[in-house]
Amino acid sequence: MTPAINLLEKQGVQFQILKFEHEPSQHGFANEAAEKLGLIAEQVFKTLLVEVDGVLNVAILPATRQVDLKAFAKACKGKKAIMADAKKAQTATGYLIGGISPFAQKKRLNTLLHSDAKKFGKIYVSAGKRGLEVEVAPEDLVRLCNAQFRPF
Repeated sequence: MTPAINLLEKQGVQFQILKFEHEPSQHGFANEAAEKLGLIAEQVFKTLLVEVDGVLNVAILPATRQVDLKAFAKACKGKKAIMADAKKAQTATGYLIGGISPFAQKKRLNTLLHSDAKKFGKIYVSAGKRGLEVEVAPEDLVRLCNAQFRPF
């Protein structure tokens, strides 16, 4: 099991694990998960790391969206946002790109969950490994990750 799944179990959160065979040539990991698992892409959320004024933050947003960096910086009460490089993201979270889970990251970072998550009773996020997703309630994600709903 991954640290993310271990945390969900330890906290008594209701969740479901979904597995699929990841294609190494694929780089749109959340879209691949939606397609291979037969899920609504808007309900599958990707976990990205964004630097705001030099500080790492976690952005969790639907597979169908791109981070609006200006809006994300504003939501973090900052001025400038850029996508974090892969090495920084992997070091801070302890997960590989394409398998970054919002749960049980190495460092606790400011975390924003896109407001679109409120539309769903359950959303899908990475379970900490490529080809592994978990279905969770957005409210559980917010609670466990100390996240905030924000439009970005």
